[in-house]
Amino acid sequence: MRSRTDASSALSLTACRLCPRNCGINRLTGQTGICGAGRDVQVSKVMLHRWEEPCISGYIGENDPRGSGAVFFAHCSLGCLYCQNRDISRRDSAAGRTISTDKLAEVFLELQDKGAYNLNLVSPTHYAAQIRDALVTAKQNGLTLPVVWNTGGYESAAVLEALDGLVDIYLTDFKYADPALAKTLSHAEDYPDRAAEALAVMVRQTGTVQLDENGLLRRGVILRHLCLPGQRKDSMAVLQRAASVINPADVRLSLMRQYTPDFLSEYLAACPTEGIPKSLLRRVTEFEYQSVLDEALRLGFDGYTQEKESALRQYTPDFLENMKDSEK
Repeated sequence: MRSRTDASSALSLTACRLCPRNCGINRLTGQTGICGAGRDVQVSKVMLHRWEEPCISGYIGENDPRGSGAVFFAHCSLGCLYCQNRDISRRDSAAGRTISTDKLAEVFLELQDKGAYNLNLVSPTHYAAQIRDALVTAKQNGLTLPVVWNTGGYESAAVLEALDGLVDIYLTDFKYADPALAKTLSHAEDYPDRAAEALAVMVRQTGTVQLDENGLLRRGVILRHLCLPGQRKDSMAVLQRAASVINPADVRLSLMRQYTPDFLSEYLAACPTEGIPKSLLRRVTEFEYQSVLDEALRLGFDGYTQEKESALRQYTPDFLENMKDSEK
C-alpha cells in the first residue's frame, strides 16, 4: 500500500486529477469538472446485484438470494454517447443521493451484513479520494469482503497506485483501440493509451485470477469489452492491444454483446451529433461477435461470452425508482 502522503497527493480534491481528464479544479469549493462530481459523494443505488459475471455475482444454489454488493455512484468521467446508465451518469442531471464518507463506510458494512459476495464499486473513479477513506474506515470496522473496482477503464495510473492494498478485484472495460472512435463516442481521444496503462497496473497489483471453492473471484482482473456494431476490427485491435501489455492467461475476458441502440437513439434525438457511425443504430451481428471471439481465443484469452438475447434494455437497473435502495 502506498504511504498516506503519496495517496493524498494523487487523490487531492483541491486540484482534481482523479481521472485522465486532469481538470485541476478545486472540488472543495464547489467546482465541478467534466464528470460533474463535486465535493460530496453521490450514490444512485445500493443493491445485491445478480447481473455481473458469474464469478462476481455468484450463484450458489436455487434459493440463494445473495449477489454482488453493488454501490452505483452518480456521474462519470467518460460520458459515452450510448451509455445505458445515462440516468445516473450525465453531468447535469445525474440522479443520486449525497452521503458522507462515514455513511459510505456504513453502507459497505451493511452490504456485508446482507451476505454480499463482494463489495462492487460501480463507476467509482471520480470519487476515488472519498472511497479510499471510506474503505479504510470500513476495513477498520470489520469489512472483509473482496473489493471490486468496477470501471470504464479510463483511469489514472497514479490513482490506481494510491488504491493498492485496498482493491482486490478490478472489473475494467477496454472500450476502444482507435483514438478517433474514442473521441467520437466518449470524448476521450487518449482513452486507448490510458486504458492500456491502467490495465497493466491492475494486473501487476492483483496478479493472476484467484477463485474460491465456489468459483467466486477473490482476487484478479476481469477485462470487459463491449462489441459495437460495425466496429469488429477495432474490437480485435482492443484485444491485441491488451495482449501486448498483459499475459492473457492472467485475466478473465468478458466479451459482451449487450449493446442496444436504444440509448444512443434517445441521445441523438435530444442532441443531434455529427460523425456517429450509422452502424451504431443496429445491434451486433452474429458474424461480428464470432469474429471477435475467434480473435480472443487466438490470443489466449479465457472467460465469459454472452448470448444475443442479452441485448435487451430490461437488463439495465431502474435507477430512478425513488432510489429506494440508496435511501435505506
